[in-house]
Amino acid sequence: MASLNPITGVLGKKGAAHLLRRATWGPGPADIETFAALTATAALDTLFTPPAVPDPPVDVLTGDSWVNPPTKPVAVEDVNSDQDTLFNFFRAWHLEQMRKSGNNLQERITYFYHTHLPAAWSVIGSSEAVYYQNALFRYYAFGNFKTLFKKICLDNAMLRYIDGETNDKDSPNENFAREMFELYSIGRGPQLAEGNYTNYTEDDIKAACRVLTGWRFDPTFTNPDPDTNIPAGKLETENSTGLPATELAVRHDINPKVFTAAFGNQTIQPNEIIENLATKEAAIKEFDDLIEMIFAREETARFICRKLYRFFVYWDISAEVETDIINPLATTFRTGNYEMEPVLRQLLASEHFYDTDTLTTSDNSIGALIKSPLEIIVGSLRFFNVDMPASLSDLYQKSYLDGILPMILEQGIDFYEPIDVSGYPPYSQEPTYSRDWITPNAIGHRYHFSNILMGRLDEGGDYGFQLDIVDWVRNSGNISNPSDAETVVQTLTRNLLAVEIDTDRYNYFLNDVFLDNLAPATWTTEWNLYTSGGNDDVVRNQLETLVAALMQTPEFQLF
Repeated sequence: MASLNPITGVLGKKGAAHLLRRATWGPGPADIETFAALTATAALDTLFTPPAVPDPPVDVLTGDSWVNPPTKPVAVEDVNSDQDTLFNFFRAWHLEQMRKSGNNLQERITYFYHTHLPAAWSVIGSSEAVYYQNALFRYYAFGNFKTLFKKICLDNAMLRYIDGETNDKDSPNENFAREMFELYSIGRGPQLAEGNYTNYTEDDIKAACRVLTGWRFDPTFTNPDPDTNIPAGKLETENSTGLPATELAVRHDINPKVFTAAFGNQTIQPNEIIENLATKEAAIKEFDDLIEMIFAREETARFICRKLYRFFVYWDISAEVETDIINPLATTFRTGNYEMEPVLRQLLASEHFYDTDTLTTSDNSIGALIKSPLEIIVGSLRFFNVDMPASLSDLYQKSYLDGILPMILEQGIDFYEPIDVSGYPPYSQEPTYSRDWITPNAIGHRYHFSNILMGRLDEGGDYGFQLDIVDWVRNSGNISNPSDAETVVQTLTRNLLAVEIDTDRYNYFLNDVFLDNLAPATWTTEWNLYTSGGNDDVVRNQLETLVAALMQTPEFQLF
């Protein structure tokens, strides 16, 4: 049976590699060795250690950031670059945070939030808004999901992305309320009748829409959230004529909002009305009541836990997994008031996560997800600890804008341009999920990346980074005996591939690919000739051929 019981003892190499592949942006061999000696609890203590807040992105044409402090308005004309360029600098910056995030969960959860609560640049059009949304995700990565959800509903990027800024008492726009229910919080259940989706109805969407009236996108970014100091959208207000100190919500619907039996027939309405307008505090309280009402439902916790499960464990949720994993996780989540860390600790320390609760031939999660383009590229750079340009201009322009961003696009992800409000299909679309990463065009680009990474066969370009595999084998300390062919192949196959390969497959990589069917002693001879002062042509060709062959396998596409 699927089990949330915590595993006992140390993780071992297999468990450590699995945890780090799913919880970080990819381990190197030394990371796997270190975590192999830890218990799950100790490993998670490390992964949940809060890192320093990263410096904001910089406009490389000026050397200055165009975001922060949030209380100071920054006009686009104050910097040399236009919004499109600044947005690309932000995307480069975000990818760099992933690459250098180390053994920490924060960047992984930040990305999970982006996949669950997506943002599309073509709709938002403000690099500041997109950055501050990302900062909000990072701020709450280890914190409270319900609180984050409240913040994101009134976040500038979200207000613009799903039409919240156009939701007015005189012309209500239901778009965000609909997606809030269906995609981001409680989710649809079986359709029971026209407009009745079990967990909510069309009438609930209309009522929630009216609760959400009155907020605006704030282009000055001078309205800091009191808890995070991150700029938020603004409730449009004006001062009362009789009480100048009282702000009134001029675009907010003051009428009672009556919800259906799905929410216990609850009514939400302003608790203070002056001059036929809700006070600012009353409108904010209505919003808070709405979110509390949604998150009080058991199905909301289950819906979010299914999203976490599909992101961190496996796409298919069987009836057994629903009963034995999702339901108890949801109980932990809801009774803990939606704190993220306890529920993730419970999942990532469980027998189920490490495949120890069932036979090795059934219900496996290790090596069961297909890597995204980010896992392929960022994970490879991290595995081999590839040096990146020291110059911020070269890092952003050469490495990311000219190199990695086009590569991940070719492999299937238009970063910050999801197809629709449900996000990127491999994280949200039944029944295929991560299998959507593999298309005839995308798989070719995935395989091609190994050649680009090593500058092999004169492929690739000047992207400011390149793996010198000979130097890595000789000097990284990851290969205990580089002159021994089996040590080289064992280290790479065991650490690069998430799935265990059988003897025939291993012998193929050793004999057919690496040794070209020569005796192992020939490698020892060639390596010793090279380290004694000879050139590296022969050993480089053999190592590059091996690494390319491993990265161009179905096994490498899995994690």
